[in-house]
Amino acid sequence: MFDWWKSTKPWTKKSTDGARVGGPQIILEELRSRVPRYLDDVDNGKLIYPACKRALSDIDGDVRAVWDHTRLEAMRYVMAVPGRDFGLLSTPARQIEMIDAYLFQRPHEDTVIDFTGTTTADFAIAILAGLNWMTHCAQLSGVQRTQQSGTIRNFRKLVTLAQQWWLTDGAVERCGQMLASGAQPPLMLYLIWSEYTRLAKQITAAAIFGSSIERSAKLVALPANLIPRFETARDPGDLSDT
Repeated sequence: MFDWWKSTKPWTKKSTDGARVGGPQIILEELRSRVPRYLDDVDNGKLIYPACKRALSDIDGDVRAVWDHTRLEAMRYVMAVPGRDFGLLSTPARQIEMIDAYLFQRPHEDTVIDFTGTTTADFAIAILAGLNWMTHCAQLSGVQRTQQSGTIRNFRKLVTLAQQWWLTDGAVERCGQMLASGAQPPLMLYLIWSEYTRLAKQITAAAIFGSSIERSAKLVALPANLIPRFETARDPGDLSDT
């Protein structure tokens, strides 16, 4: 998570259909289509919600789907911000504006939220709601308390590091060069996406494998190579063929 300022390796991910994709606009386009579709499936009773409550025998109860859907559940708050001015999360020249607004926002514990009409504040409120949702799911799935604690505080530290990066001379130009090469600069969208992905992986591990991966491997019939693949995966798409 903390190698974005020095990465020379192009940043890509696998979408759920196995295709390699990358870049903030591609992530946003995917979320614009997938989040509403997922919520419609939940509203119509097609899927157990939240995803962390599914069993392996349920529809989309596999490791990849639970990880992916848990992340979507957190991202739904950001995607619901009125005005949909996602440039605040993805445009290099606007990152300080968004980061300052996030750091100014007082933490809250809500997963049911009201927006203010000020877009920067609304994004900050939505990001915090997503983090709170992850904490809620962590409690439901039995994630160890040591892993649950400090979720908002830890993300604030990450955003503060990003703020320092953006305040250095030439940051906007350097970001443009990184994006052109396929690398991952500290855009707010990337920070949110990476953190939700990391937290959703912890939740999935607890929900599917139990408190001990080593113990549950003896108790649950799973593909022989699934656990090591899951441990090394950075994105649900890395498990797309399981």
